[in-house]
Amino acid sequence: MREFQSRGTALARKHLCDWLTLILLIAILTLLSTGPPFYRFVGKDMMTDLKYPHKPNTVPPWAIPVISIVCPVVIILGIFVHRRDVYDLHQAILGLLFSVVITGVITDAIKNAVGRPRPDFFWRCFPDGKEVYDQSTGEVICHGIAKVMNDGHKSFPSGHTSYAFAGLGFVSLYLSGKIKAFDRRGHVSKLCIVFLPLLVASLVGISRVSDYRHHWQDVFIGGLLGFLVGIFCYLHFFPPPNHSQGWGPYAYFEMLEKSGGEADRTNAETPCNAREDNRRLDELEFGGM
Repeated sequence: MREFQSRGTALARKHLCDWLTLILLIAILTLLSTGPPFYRFVGKDMMTDLKYPHKPNTVPPWAIPVISIVCPVVIILGIFVHRRDVYDLHQAILGLLFSVVITGVITDAIKNAVGRPRPDFFWRCFPDGKEVYDQSTGEVICHGIAKVMNDGHKSFPSGHTSYAFAGLGFVSLYLSGKIKAFDRRGHVSKLCIVFLPLLVASLVGISRVSDYRHHWQDVFIGGLLGFLVGIFCYLHFFPPPNHSQGWGPYAYFEMLEKSGGEADRTNAETPCNAREDNRRLDELEFGGM
């Protein structure tokens, strides 16, 4: 246990700047998510397409952190228990958090800048059904609740969808590397495991359209945004899943090179040797103590 704590502490110190950057991004995300959106002009003739019923969320807001962060972390911890690789644990969690938080910052910044009304905007604007418009411009004069109205101007892109694809897209790539899904041996069962998180993310996006909270374009762009950020963040910490060493993070192989040279790197071609490599690293790091 001591070696895991020592190695984990050293790794966290090495990435201290990254963790501080993550905290800063979380603060920016908090400000953006609570900030007012741009109030786009909405005229009487536009209300026909914005008169869908105001329904409860099939996937409530509190479920999104569970889907995009908690569930992937549980998967990452499960693999850590099996492999006991603190480098993989640290890099995977850091990459996952960056994927979700960066996606959130981009999503909320675009939401506030665009100010696109949701499909159920009519009932947010006129909760009693009584329509009021400016006589000269035809613009809506809303008398709904201010908080509900603000949220009604945050349709593009879909936050639920972008968060879901950022977290689940990242863990999908993570799993594909761990199980060597692209080893060209034709095991379709591995692809099923890889596609499962993406299916869940897709269902989250579909629920946003069926709940009339988003237009289909909002969901499509949100999913694309989240998945692209997830890919970039994953490749920042891990080799591509189809790489011969795609099962481990760059930090792990860097440590092997520093501690054991090319012989250790060759021996680490398969994840089943990870426990043995960790044991040998422990001997190198703590043998002189």
